[in-house]
Amino acid sequence: MRALPVGDDALLVEVASGEEAQALHAELLRRRAEGSLSVREIVPAARTVLLDGLADPARLASELTTADVPPAPPRAREVVELPVRYDGPDLADVAAHWGVSPHEVVRIHADTEFSVAFCGFAPGFGYLTGLPPRYDVPRRATPRTAVPAGAVALAGPYTGVYPRSSPGGWQLIGTTDTVLWDHTRAPAALLSPGTRVRFVPVGSS
Repeated sequence: MRALPVGDDALLVEVASGEEAQALHAELLRRRAEGSLSVREIVPAARTVLLDGLADPARLASELTTADVPPAPPRAREVVELPVRYDGPDLADVAAHWGVSPHEVVRIHADTEFSVAFCGFAPGFGYLTGLPPRYDVPRRATPRTAVPAGAVALAGPYTGVYPRSSPGGWQLIGTTDTVLWDHTRAPAALLSPGTRVRFVPVGSS
């Protein structure tokens, strides 16, 4: 673990894996909830956690780099179910990469319980983990200039859902009509770090 100062009152903590980042995020949230950590924001990413609004970043950096962080506890939140039409243009390519049929891709993906490791890229976009490493897929060699809102996509170890139309190089396997980001909703983002997610096949696939 390495803690790097960011400005006068923030730290960027680097760890070795996504699992360690999730565990550290959970531990920092626990400390803030019990009152032993005063911090304005705790923002997880793939292998980092940013803490902003610290009174004494140097002291916390020294403590964290020698701390034994426990594994992230089981998530007790309800599961968010996203209805999906597995009709994506890259479904056959993903099936070929996995060495299975498109129907089997749908079964494997829909049978997996995902969790949001972190958010980014666009408001409401969650990076979901849960598939075993053997199902990692590469990004497209040539990104699309426009991916439609609601596209369910794979890249590396992650599944994501595009909350709005944007360029993107992920492999598109399906479509959902669920609104991921709505500024009139509280909270605006349907998915946040730690949210459990399942994809439910609907229609033809």
